[in-house]
Amino acid sequence: MSLQVRPKTPDHLPAAIRLYEEALLACPTDDLLLRTRVTARQATALQALPGGGVEELERARKSFEEAIPVLGQLGSPEELAEAEMNLGLVLQCLAPAGRARIADAVAAYQRALRVFDAKRYPLEFVLLQNNLATAFLSMPFDGERGKLREALAVQCFEEGLKAVTLVDHPVEYAMLQNNLGNALQYAASRHFVENSLRALEAYDEALKVRTRRTMPAEYANTIANKANCLRNMPDDLGRPEAGNAANLAWARSLYDEAHQVFVELGEMEKAHAVAEAIAEMDAEANGLTAAPSGAPV
Repeated sequence: MSLQVRPKTPDHLPAAIRLYEEALLACPTDDLLLRTRVTARQATALQALPGGGVEELERARKSFEEAIPVLGQLGSPEELAEAEMNLGLVLQCLAPAGRARIADAVAAYQRALRVFDAKRYPLEFVLLQNNLATAFLSMPFDGERGKLREALAVQCFEEGLKAVTLVDHPVEYAMLQNNLGNALQYAASRHFVENSLRALEAYDEALKVRTRRTMPAEYANTIANKANCLRNMPDDLGRPEAGNAANLAWARSLYDEAHQVFVELGEMEKAHAVAEAIAEMDAEANGLTAAPSGAPV
């Protein structure tokens, strides 16, 4: 568990998995609860493997599905809820490959929320609300059902924010605010301006924590998201026909800074995405392309 919680080299997580295998071999055959606990812990290591593929996730899924009935009978409510939460994460990761249903991930998260409520377990509650929101947003619905899932995602982020504060839980607070801003910005709603203003407020809240000095990667993510939002906002809400030259200039400066930070951190894929957004803006200024679509970071 020490290797898993604080890995210092790429070899530590695979080493943790091998140690769990040794623990299972040493575990008394009649100690079902201990064996289940070790199995569930090994599954969390499998799902955390950097670059882990479908095979590792399927192994983790099988372990959680075998552990959950035993934990429900012999374990504590918290152990059961943790296994349900992790099963939801695995299912959510497998869903894009067509190996799981996102609805099953949502159900697992909702079962975990029976134990991890906002008052007693605020951090677990926040993670579950964040995971639920991202699960809702990944559901392939259009029309009214699509609007419903977007509304549910926004509601989850807002529920999570009720359980944490800027002072006591700054990292989780900033994560939720950034993700809430993305959900609001890209929602298919008639209330575009209202949602965009709320999104900008959420990004500014996130930036109270995500500074370039202390959290450079997260800072660059949020200012890039804020730039995406500003690109589509008129300078004067009462006179949208007057254009948005000031907001475009502001967005360009944020993109430039985000690109610089991503390059400094070696996150070249994100740097390339921001560079493409800058190129779009330059082309639009010359009347060469249509309006941007933007994508959250």
